[in-house]
Amino acid sequence: MRVIFAGGGTGGHLFPGLAVAREFQRRDEKVEILFIGTEQGIEFRVLPKEGFKLETLTVKGIKGRGVRGLIDALFGVPVSVLRSWKIIGEFRPDCIIGLGGYASGPLLLAGKLKHIRCVIMEQNLRPGFTNKLLARWVDRVFTAYTQSAHYLSGARVVEAGNPVRWRELPKVRRREKFSLLVFGGSAGARRINFAVVDALTRLTDLQTQLFITHQTGQADYPAIQKVYAALPFEAEVTPFIDKMDEAYARADLVLCRAGATTVAELTAFGKAAILVPYPYAIYDHQRGNAQALQEAGAAEMILDQDLTGVLLAERIHGYVADPQRLKRMAAAARAMGRPDAAARIVDECYALAHV
Repeated sequence: MRVIFAGGGTGGHLFPGLAVAREFQRRDEKVEILFIGTEQGIEFRVLPKEGFKLETLTVKGIKGRGVRGLIDALFGVPVSVLRSWKIIGEFRPDCIIGLGGYASGPLLLAGKLKHIRCVIMEQNLRPGFTNKLLARWVDRVFTAYTQSAHYLSGARVVEAGNPVRWRELPKVRRREKFSLLVFGGSAGARRINFAVVDALTRLTDLQTQLFITHQTGQADYPAIQKVYAALPFEAEVTPFIDKMDEAYARADLVLCRAGATTVAELTAFGKAAILVPYPYAIYDHQRGNAQALQEAGAAEMILDQDLTGVLLAERIHGYVADPQRLKRMAAAARAMGRPDAAARIVDECYALAHV
């Protein structure tokens, strides 16, 4: 089996693809895998460390770049399609998997012109522009949410779930104190960072009950660490969490953004969450992701503009005082999890390749 993974740009696109690539390798050590991305995307930094080969395209995004940016991006599309055509001819894939992101479109378009089996992995509830455009032309669209089918008219949709990066969840010893995990993605989230420390100044009555793990991102780390030093809480404050699976496993409540990968990980671990969608995401897709969990009873959503230390202190106090509510939310999150997502996608790809 020879497989191309096309796209990336962000961890939300790339990490589910890595999970599927690992599942292909688990089944067949002779499988050949090639990733296609851009030099600007996270794939350029991550994939060499993961042992995967990466080819790059010069394609850029169209949305929100102005007239000059639009012209520049449109000029790059035919060049990227031609390079994709050449890559496909040399690699001869049995299947192309589009992950979303700017590099996904040219590969899927060239793949269909060459009559290669092509599929799309759509991680968000509301599909992006490229995936909506190509969905009806590819062989399958794998979604994480039932509601996504509403936006993909004419496509062959399979609700497979969103693969997570850990095949097995860790078994770790839980803390005796109520454990709050705070993070805002690898770069952190300033709005969340400062709302949390403001909230903690109002929660000193919980100082013997509350443990905080706070991933700040590099930019805010010095300022946030300084505030924690003056607070009476036991806490781990860090710019980046290396063992994210262990951090999830120990948490009683998670406060975070609502990117597709984060949401998938919350449901895989069965964790109650307060979700603060990133308000500037294209198509406001994080809000749709958060709403889906809130409607299922698995999370509470607070919009970014509404997030304050006062409100957050009130919410945290409520969750600490009501463990039964947390258990219900955790159970609802776990019910939404799809631990077999990567396996389901690989099964479908093998079936398509051998038709």
